Amino acid sequence: MSQTLPLFPLGTVLYPGLLLPLHIFEDRYRQLVRDLQDGPEPRGFGVIAIRKGRETGIAGISALHEIGCVAALRQVEEYEDGRFDLIAAGTQRFRLLELDDSGPYLRGQVDLLAEDTGDESAAGLAAESVRRGFRAYLAALAQRGATQVSVPGLPDEPAALSYLVATSMIIDLSDRQALLAESDAASRLAAERAMLSRETRMLRSLTSTPAPDLRYSPYNPN
Repeated sequence: MSQTLPLFPLGTVLYPGLLLPLHIFEDRYRQLVRDLQDGPEPRGFGVIAIRKGRETGIAGISALHEIGCVAALRQVEEYEDGRFDLIAAGTQRFRLLELDDSGPYLRGQVDLLAEDTGDESAAGLAAESVRRGFRAYLAALAQRGATQVSVPGLPDEPAALSYLVATSMIIDLSDRQALLAESDAASRLAAERAMLSRETRMLRSLTSTPAPDLRYSPYNPN
């Protein structure tokens, strides 16, 4: 069943199970936060990546990607001048069906997408391979002098593992979006296995390393 969500377009991708800090300063998004605070629980909005355009400025946004992620408000801090600092948590993917730009901020008619594992045997095999590949990737990052990431334990559940690895890799927006759009965890893990192999080979051949994107962090729904 479809529903209407306020939308927050960004130049990046949010995955289910990850935290997103936001600093709100534009008038339209201040209004979005106030509307969420005045509304009932759960207070959620849609984070969706920008295909063409930019987050701020007069030119604005000309196209959005089709698949986004619902973000639930977890923490709100308001400043005297009307700005906000937010912590939101990704909860569920959605498909954008229709866009409404008649209000102060964008709204979208969306379909919420089920979280499927896919073929369980394939997901299990891919998960084991991704765990090995991810650790090799982190080791290659550390060898190149990038920020060292400590991963004491990776999730057993295929979907949680797939999203943690997706948000931790230093990859382009198009790759991040493609992982979000995968139909199930088994397919996402298979795609990550190939990406990890590619990125690890590239890191080992480079003399410098791109800076990691550390804006997201895992969360525990409890």
